[in-house]
Formats: sequence, C-alpha cells, structure tokens
Amino acid sequence: MQIQDLPDENTWRFVAILNHKIETGRLFNALGHVTAGLSGGNSGDIEMGFLQYRDKGGGVHPNISHFPFIVLKADNSNQIRTVRQEAIRRQILFTDFTSTMTVGTSQEQLDVTLATMEPDLEYYGICLFGRTQKLRQFTKKFSIF
Repeated sequence: MQIQDLPDENTWRFVAILNHKIETGRLFNALGHVTAGLSGGNSGDIEMGFLQYRDKGGGVHPNISHFPFIVLKADNSNQIRTVRQEAIRRQILFTDFTSTMTVGTSQEQLDVTLATMEPDLEYYGICLFGRTQKLRQFTKKFSIF
C-alpha cells in the first residue's frame, strides 16, 4: 500500500473505548486483544491503510496504519454495551472484550462466555474502525483516556 493510494487520513479512524474502572494491566490486555482481533478479523473488505515505515538506515517499521487510533474512556461497562449495540445497528466493524475472556484457557473463556447472557457481561473495552463522521456521531461524548 502506498500513501498516495489512500484517502485523507482523517476520513477513517480506529476508536478504542476502555472501561476506566478496570485495573490498568487488564485494560492493556483488553486493548491488545480488541486491536489484534479487529485487524486480524477484517476480511479485507475495508482498507485499514497499513504502511511500511522506513528509517534512514533502511530499517522497516511495518504495518502502521495511516489512520488515527483514538483511545477514549468509558465510565462503565454499560456505556461500552451501548456503543456495541450502536456499532451493530450501523454495521460498523468492531471487536469487544469482556471479563469472561480473562479466566483460564481459551476453551474455558469460550465456555464461560457462552454460559453468560449478554446483559450480564462486563465489558472491558471495544475497538471500532469506520468513517470518522459516523463514529463521532455516537462516540463524541467520551473523553480521551
């Protein structure tokens, strides 16, 4: 991907919203998972604008997105739940992370999540990728983390 092939960098963005009530280490874990999941789970239908940065010595610093990555703060899990519902309604690409994803093995996490009704999930974070104006319509009330 060449930079001249991409739209203006402010037309699209990543937005992560984290539950500030959760301990910092767990939030970083959640942020890593939602970011990896969003990027890795993208079927390629949406161009996330990954560029290969090169330094003067020829070193490559790979796969940095052309688009901004904004981290916002939610007051609680329910605010993230509301954002998730809005992302589904608007068909915006997202990945979320809940407390059920922090226990035991991956299989145990899958089992606990499956056994938990959505209203009972505690959301640690969500990451979205979409057009800046669409995301701002329902994320502008959150402050920078």
